[in-house]
Amino acid sequence: MMNTTHAAMGVTLAAPLTALAPEFAPIGALAGFLGGAFPDLDLLSGQHRQTLHFPAYYSAAAIAAVTAALLAPGLGTVGVALFFVSAAVHCISDAAGGGLELRPWKATDDRGVYVHPAGHWVRARRWIRYDGAPEDLLLASAFSLPGLVLFDGVVRQLTIGALAVSVVYVAVRKRLPDLETRYLR
Repeated sequence: MMNTTHAAMGVTLAAPLTALAPEFAPIGALAGFLGGAFPDLDLLSGQHRQTLHFPAYYSAAAIAAVTAALLAPGLGTVGVALFFVSAAVHCISDAAGGGLELRPWKATDDRGVYVHPAGHWVRARRWIRYDGAPEDLLLASAFSLPGLVLFDGVVRQLTIGALAVSVVYVAVRKRLPDLETRYLR
């Protein structure tokens, strides 16, 4: 899935706060957005879905952070909780997408996400065929609705910007491998 889809998922995870604890909703949404985007920084390492993708560890951190936020609600505890919940959801949901190959629509690689404690890869399920597929844009659009409707200010602006990036990325996704092999190698 696209990084922007994961970021929008993070904002959606914070959406219940608008009704339950509105004073924490903006920080929760921003932390969810960042937590959803964070694991994909490992694209820069050459070890995508392995270096900063920790489905088990983020999930454990999320349980601890949510417990802390429930026991001592505050901007910091809620923000940390939403960051880790969103990062965990990002990593787990990566298995729903395609593999790690340069042209994932060809389905030649089955690596979905690496689970460090188990020492193996979870198989790519391809429910979203590849990052930037039309169904990925549909999912990003659906997950963007709470950011557009329930939030204002920075959260809404980030949601609009991420959705715009999603549209452009989907439009050029299948051309990117040719550009990469031509100009970056």
